[in-house]
Amino acid sequence: MSVWFAMNVDITSIGGAAYDVFVRADHTIGECEGGEKQIQFPLGAKIKVKSVVQSCGGGATNTSVGFSRLGLNARFCGIVGNDEWGQNILKHLEKEGVLTDSAIVVEDEISSFSIILVDAVSGKRTILYSPNVNAHMCDPVFPREILRDSSWIFLNHLSDVSCVILDDLLELVQRKETKFAWNPGGSQIRDGFKDQLLANLLKQTDILFLNSEEAKKFTQSDSIEDALKKGTQAGVKVMCITDGSNGASITDGKTVWKCVPEQEIKVVDTTGAGDSFATGVTWAIVGGRDLSEALRVGMINSASVIGKVGTQEGLLTETEISKRLSSSTHEVTNSSI
Repeated sequence: MSVWFAMNVDITSIGGAAYDVFVRADHTIGECEGGEKQIQFPLGAKIKVKSVVQSCGGGATNTSVGFSRLGLNARFCGIVGNDEWGQNILKHLEKEGVLTDSAIVVEDEISSFSIILVDAVSGKRTILYSPNVNAHMCDPVFPREILRDSSWIFLNHLSDVSCVILDDLLELVQRKETKFAWNPGGSQIRDGFKDQLLANLLKQTDILFLNSEEAKKFTQSDSIEDALKKGTQAGVKVMCITDGSNGASITDGKTVWKCVPEQEIKVVDTTGAGDSFATGVTWAIVGGRDLSEALRVGMINSASVIGKVGTQEGLLTETEISKRLSSSTHEVTNSSI
């Protein structure tokens, strides 16, 4: 694949790309020893599939497409194989107006893929995945020089083998010309915010996204409120924590804004809810909107995505976001941190 340099990139999404297959079939919901719910199929049975939807997914793919639909000059930075799945992912990105000049194609290897089992009642899902070429997302292939023209970097969940690129990202965002939004994952959550490299990166973080469980573990906190306080004390400028059906919170270290979902939201598939929320919030902040409105934008974008099967079908455009903002009934409350 030819490589070309695009100037004045608004935002680059770094992370995974995958080919997703969403499957719906009759199943039961059981409970494992720890109390967690699980999708169950009878062993040895032959079960008829009710529906299959194929689409492109993965954190960097989802967020770069989301940013592009919202009018930003967006770039994808990730790895695909030179197989049919990888070619489809790149074609999809280009069709969505996403720059692929920092995409890396690995010859003779299989692109990452996921089989996603969706519960039709709750919209919740179980994901079977194979990282494949995403295991190569590491230092030797990280295109640092290309990324220097990006005003923002959005770092999606990284697998454990990908953490070595954090050193390069730290060097890049310390230049101050590049702003940094981040959704930690894998070993970063386990290591916690007191890890020296992560602590240094947090000091350069403009927006940090975590769900409630991740936030408590990452900051060694007992509550969302405590996690928000510790995150901003660690140097994060804006910290955002999602809490499923309970909504989300955002803070600048002085004030906490909270928002709950609108009533009667149709939940079809929760896959991609976090990516779409983070995309909306980041886009709003990049555009200079206040944090209260950024929170509402994230909630609106996420609600649209979970109303459809797949991670990108419901991603909204700037016009659609503006229209839904004007009719939104989201109530945002605030309090001192």
